[in-house]
Amino acid sequence: MKISLNINGAMQQVDADSDTPLLWVIRDNIELTGTKYGCGVAQCGACTVHLNGQPIRSCSMPIGAIGDQKITTIEGLQSKQSEAIQAAWDELAVAQCGYCQSGQIMSAAALLKANVNPNDDDINGAMSGNICRCATYKRIRDGVKLAAQKINAVEV
Repeated sequence: MKISLNINGAMQQVDADSDTPLLWVIRDNIELTGTKYGCGVAQCGACTVHLNGQPIRSCSMPIGAIGDQKITTIEGLQSKQSEAIQAAWDELAVAQCGYCQSGQIMSAAALLKANVNPNDDDINGAMSGNICRCATYKRIRDGVKLAAQKINAVEV
């Protein structure tokens, strides 16, 4: 069955069943491999993408439920938030193995778009569904804070 999806601002025609998880369409049909498979049950956050700007777990989202909503993957994330996050991640050497980082960055970008002055509770809440097996949680939180500072410095 042909299904149309708006991925990173481009309409994509995919031949897949409507119950196919979005993650597999992104990775296998569209061949964007930045979104990672972690657990397959929406518990680890490695597969996080944005659906109309909100972070979702693509491993548990059937493509038939998406309709004409806008999907953004790590490859399509282009905003002042994502630029600040990438700069902060580099500056603080946030990533260790890096596997979870696309999901971490997608969650952080959504948080900073909604709240440019997050406190620790805000950050912990927004990032709570993202597991880092290397346990770089403090560096991730520090990276979000630094990214917020970078965004606020530009907006002044």
